[in-house]
Amino acid sequence: MWDEQELTKMTSNEVAPFPMLADAGGNLGRVYGVYNQELGINVRGSFLIDPEGIVQSCEILSPAVGRNLDEMLRQVQAYKLVRENEGTQATPMGWVPGKDVLTPNEELVGNVWKVWSPKK
Repeated sequence: MWDEQELTKMTSNEVAPFPMLADAGGNLGRVYGVYNQELGINVRGSFLIDPEGIVQSCEILSPAVGRNLDEMLRQVQAYKLVRENEGTQATPMGWVPGKDVLTPNEELVGNVWKVWSPKK
């Protein structure tokens, strides 16, 4: 079960900016394939689901490895930007809010390196 007080102490955000769910019975875990029936627990699974209910991103980690809330937030911001621009923009590797985006087109295929560098 998530302890929101503990979570806010482990991230740069005062409050998680999106819903975090607990799944004590494993019902959601079974749906998303992260429930370990033998142990009776979910493994660490993070799913970013768009407003239409489509999973846009998922990450499954063993219990010994923690997640990165800041990275999840970055991904939410990237998906939001792409959605708001109706697919006319894409975020390149390492993109963070405020950095350049890409405009997908045929000339860009195989040539991203010519217009974008992770060092920018």
